[in-house]
Amino acid sequence: MSATLSNSTRAVGSDDTRTGAANTRATRPAVDLPTLGLVLLTYAAFGALTWFHASLAWWVLLPLGAIVVCFHGSLQHEAVHGFPFRAGWLNTALLLPSLNLWMPYTLYRDTHLVHHRDEDLTLPGIDPESFYLNESYWAQLPTWQRAILRASNTLLGRLTIGPVIVALAAFAQGIRGIAAGNRIAIRDWSLYAIGLGLIGWWVIGVCGMNPLFYVVCFAWPGTSLTLLRSFAEHRAAEDPAARTAIVEAGWFFSMLYLFNSYHVVHHDDPGLAWYRRGRRFHERRDAYLAGNGGYHFRSYRDVARRFGLRHREPVVHPFAGRMAGAMATQLATTQPASTRPATTL
Repeated sequence: MSATLSNSTRAVGSDDTRTGAANTRATRPAVDLPTLGLVLLTYAAFGALTWFHASLAWWVLLPLGAIVVCFHGSLQHEAVHGFPFRAGWLNTALLLPSLNLWMPYTLYRDTHLVHHRDEDLTLPGIDPESFYLNESYWAQLPTWQRAILRASNTLLGRLTIGPVIVALAAFAQGIRGIAAGNRIAIRDWSLYAIGLGLIGWWVIGVCGMNPLFYVVCFAWPGTSLTLLRSFAEHRAAEDPAARTAIVEAGWFFSMLYLFNSYHVVHHDDPGLAWYRRGRRFHERRDAYLAGNGGYHFRSYRDVARRFGLRHREPVVHPFAGRMAGAMATQLATTQPASTRPATTL
C-alpha cells in the first residue's frame, strides 16, 4: 500500500514536510512564550524537588522526579525543532544539561534531525533512533545479550532495563568516538560534561543529595517514562508513511509528551508548535489514520495491554537486509567499482 495524505495534510515524510517546517520556523516570533514558560517552570520544579528531597518520602519523590526529568526531555525535543527560540544556540544553552544524565543534548539534536528522514525510519544503522538490529550484527551477539534485547522488546522490559541499555549504548558510542578523535563526539561529550557538572554542582554540592539516589529517583524513572512514549512510536513497514504511530493519549500523557503522542502529526510537520498538534490531529484525523495505515493506539494503556509482556516485533529488522542488498545492487550497476562506497547496515 502506498498511503498519502491530502494536499492540505501532505504525505508523511514528503520533501515539502521539511520545507514547510523551515517556513514555519522562519515566520514565527523570535521567542515562543508558552514554551519558554514551561522551561522555566520545569527548572523551578526540578530545583524545588532536589532542594527539599530530604523532606519528601521516596515514594513521593520518585514519581515527581520521573515526571520532571521526562518533561525536560520533551522540552529538549522541542528545542531541537526550534522552540522556544528561533536561534538554535539559545535553545542549546537553555536545554544543555541533560537531567536524564545519559544523552548529550547536541548529540540528540543532530541524530534526531537525521531520524526525521522518514524514508529511512526504523532502518538499523541509518535511523539513529531505531531499536531494530540488522541480522549480521544479531548473529554475532552472545545468547545472554539476545535474551536481554528480546526482553526489552516487551513494554515491561523497555521500562525496567531499557534505561540501562540506552545509557550504556550512548556511553559506548561516546567512548569510541572520543578514542577515534572524532571532533563532533569530542564536542558533544565536552558540552555534556559541562551540563553534567552543573547538575552535579546543584544536586550534590548544594542540595546534598546522594548521586545514586538521584539516579534511582530521577534519571532512571524519567528515562523509563520517555521510553514509554517511544516504545511503539515507529514500526517496520514497507511503506514509510505507515511507520509512524498515533497514540490518542489522555490529558496527562499528552501534556507530559507535549502532544508528541500524535507522532504522525509531528513527522508530517516537525515545525508545528506542540500546542497545535492535538488540534491538527483532530481536524485531519481520518486523513492521518488513512495515511499511516491505521497504526493507532487508543491510549498508553492500550499499548500496555497489547505489549506489556509480549514482544512488539522481532529485534531483527524484517526487511533491512533486503533493502541493503537492493542498495548494493543499484550501486553496482550505476558506479564503477573503484568509486563505490561500502554499503553496510
